[in-house]
Parts: sequence; structure tokens; C-alpha cells
Amino acid sequence: MEISGGIEASLGGRYASALFQLARDDRQLQSVEDSLARVADTLANSPEFRQLTANPVLSRKDASAGIAAVAGSLGLDPLTTRFLGVLAANRRLNQLPQVIRAFRTLAANHRGETTAEVTSAHPLDDGQVAALKQQLRQRVGRDVALHTHVDPSILGGLVVRIGSQMIDSSIRTRLNSLAHAMKG
Repeated sequence: MEISGGIEASLGGRYASALFQLARDDRQLQSVEDSLARVADTLANSPEFRQLTANPVLSRKDASAGIAAVAGSLGLDPLTTRFLGVLAANRRLNQLPQVIRAFRTLAANHRGETTAEVTSAHPLDDGQVAALKQQLRQRVGRDVALHTHVDPSILGGLVVRIGSQMIDSSIRTRLNSLAHAMKG
């Protein structure tokens, strides 16, 4: 499989490509992807974990110990746990969001899917997710893996990113457009 040059152009992308190749070779793609989903969820919901990954003055030893503790509590697979240890040892934990995004893209491409990052003001139920997947499948012509996020500041509607394309139907954007139009 050819790895996208765009992904490998970034530091996080290079780490994601290395993890992807290891997971693929060991037939552990799904378990690594599941573990990274738990890490992404923890990043989104735990200020303490975000601080651990973003703190530039934390020693390598302390960062590695913190990551090991988090990996154990999240029940991460051994490959992902070792990978996070490498990120901590190399002082690259700040690249974790980019690594996760790039890994998801690589895994989806491997399965013949396209990934879409979906932001909504409220959590989407299963029916809404299924309907959105179907609409996006018709638009892009292939299966779409959705990664949803909640951001109440968009007020309503959705923001969908597929690769470099963005579909913004959020109420916040519509209100901003209306405000600019009224300014004249």
C-alpha cells in the first residue's frame, strides 16, 4: 500500500505511518485503532491528560510514567502502549492529535473508506449517524468512516471535514454570514 505523501510530510504523519505499518504487519489494525479512539476520547474529555501531553517541561521519565499509567487504566493494546512510550521518550506527545488523525486516515484508506470529521452542537444518535454516512457515501462515492465531536459553540447544524473539503452548515457560521451581510 502506498502511503500518502501528504500524511508523511508532517511529523505526526510520520509517526502515524510507522504505527500503521507495524499494526498492519502484526495484523493489529483494529485493536490499535480502537486503542487510539480511547486515547482521543480521553484527550477530549480530560484536561489532566491534555496537560500531560502538552507540557514541555515535564521530564521524559515523568511523561513516560504518566503515559504508562494512562495506558494501563484505558486498557490499551501493547503496541499502542509501546508507541505512546516512544512518543513520550522522544518528547512528541504534543503530536498525539495529529498522529491519531493521520492513523485514522491511513486505516480508512486501507479499508477502502474515506474519513470524515464531524462536529455537531449535540451528540448524534445512531439514526443520525447512519443517515449522515449514507449522504456522505453518495457524495464521495465510497464508504465513509465518521469521527464525531461535540462543540456546543457551533449552536446547531454540522461541520463536516473530508480531507481538505469542509462543509459548514453550522448556525454559528450562518449567523456570522448574516452579520457580515448586514454590515453592508
